[in-house]
Amino acid sequence: MDARDRVQAIEGHGLEGCAHARAGTKRQVLFASAQHLDALGVEHGRIRENFTIEGTDVHEWPIGQRVGVGTAEFEITMVCDPCSRMDEIRTGLQEELDGKRGMLARVVTSGEVAAGDSVELL
Repeated sequence: MDARDRVQAIEGHGLEGCAHARAGTKRQVLFASAQHLDALGVEHGRIRENFTIEGTDVHEWPIGQRVGVGTAEFEITMVCDPCSRMDEIRTGLQEELDGKRGMLARVVTSGEVAAGDSVELL
């Protein structure tokens, strides 16, 4: 995963250039909370999240919640359970991230998202 200043979200597909973008899936975009990563000493982007959100716990967002970032709109679809790949980063990280890895979403409306854009619950 490469950090970008700007990215295009594509309706029903995911983020332009993202290896995990897939049309029609619930797992198009991963939102993670900076507070959880910081508390675990994990560098932002390391758990393959697309967006690291400051100032809120994304696990408080219910399934179905619409989220506006930049000119794009997303719908929260499911909790992202940590997989065994997390232990490749650090032994025990999969367990440490239980309930903290983030929330998956699909792109509802295409648009551009830039680093520092505010996050609006719709």
